[in-house]
Order: sequence, then C-alpha cells, then structure tokens
Amino acid sequence: MAGGSHKYTVQENGNLGLGQAGSLFTDAADEACSPPTGRVFVAITMIEDTTFDASGGLIAEDSAQYMNTEAESHGLADGSETTTVGSGGKQMDASNSFPAGVTIYGRWTEIDLDGGSIIAYIG
Repeated sequence: MAGGSHKYTVQENGNLGLGQAGSLFTDAADEACSPPTGRVFVAITMIEDTTFDASGGLIAEDSAQYMNTEAESHGLADGSETTTVGSGGKQMDASNSFPAGVTIYGRWTEIDLDGGSIIAYIG
C-alpha cells in the first residue's frame, strides 16, 4: 500500500484504518517495533497477558489523544482548569497489564513490550 491512500477507493481507504495495511507479531521484550514510514499501529491484540515498557513501551501518534506510556491522554491541558478533549486519562506504566484476548485501538508509532506477546495491526 505504498504511495499514499489517494490511489485507493473509498472502501479501500476505510480498510486502511482497520489494519488492512498489514500486521506483525512480537514476543520480544525490550525490542521496539515500528510500523512502515507514514503508517501507525491502529490496533493491538494481546496473545498472552502483556505489559509494555514503562518508558517508550507504547508511543502514541498524539499523546494527548491516545493512551500511552509517555504522557496522560485526555488529562488537563497545560495545567489549567480546562481539559483538552476529555479528562481523567492517566499515563500507562509497566504495572498496567492487559489480559490475553484483549484488543486496544488507537494510533501508535512504536511498541516495546516488557512481557507477553501481541499482534499489532498497521493502518
């Protein structure tokens, strides 16, 4: 699917957002995975109980919008009393475990496991 989404029909473009640009499997702890240039991981399915590294384990395309290990998502904007697009999101760390069979959705540019195994879908 190289060359940009303008080459595809409306339906094919919709499929890109559902992980139709490919997938990868990993069970390697402390070995970061990245999608192809210009792509992101749009879903992650846990094959085994899984934890992500506390730093760099799950890097979001937009850390204010998607849960990640680098910052709070949907937390307070710039320490003010207003919120960006919601409130209450917390930063993930290595103590947060996802059970086998769970799928999470978002837009991530890097995945680094602390333990477990996953299939990551590219969109």
